[in-house]
Amino acid sequence: MKKQKEHIIKERQRIKNKKPKFRRQESWRYKRVKENWRKARGIDSKMRIKKKGWPQTPNIGYRGPKNARHLHPSGFVEVLVHNTDDLEKVDPKTQAIKIAHTVGAKKRVEISARAEERGLRILNPMRKEEVAEEEVEEEKEVEEKEEIAKKEEGEEGN
Repeated sequence: MKKQKEHIIKERQRIKNKKPKFRRQESWRYKRVKENWRKARGIDSKMRIKKKGWPQTPNIGYRGPKNARHLHPSGFVEVLVHNTDDLEKVDPKTQAIKIAHTVGAKKRVEISARAEERGLRILNPMRKEEVAEEEVEEEKEVEEKEEIAKKEEGEEGN
């Protein structure tokens, strides 16, 4: 199964390498026109009528292999996760999770822990800096609670 996935991904990459870079019409002529692809719609457009010597336009023939579509480069199908309940629907063998950008740090930690328990792969795990920042924040919270507890003990003693 794993070899088959690798083969599919390599095939997709081979086809992608053959595909030309589609550029917006006249983007090479004017600085104000970006290279981002836009369909040529002009009445006299040479690109629209696919005249010889003009850049290629995207069409169905450049499409990738059907069994490789929507696959992450790792070979897994991406599944967007917003909370821990979404993890139950994920198949660890064929799917990997991507935590939604709207999820906060607290929930993100919960989702990561549950995913690790179920053996799920996370495509956008927390960066080391984020983990370090969270640990510092947790330490501060613990210190604040300890200080509050000491103050309360001091008040009770008086």
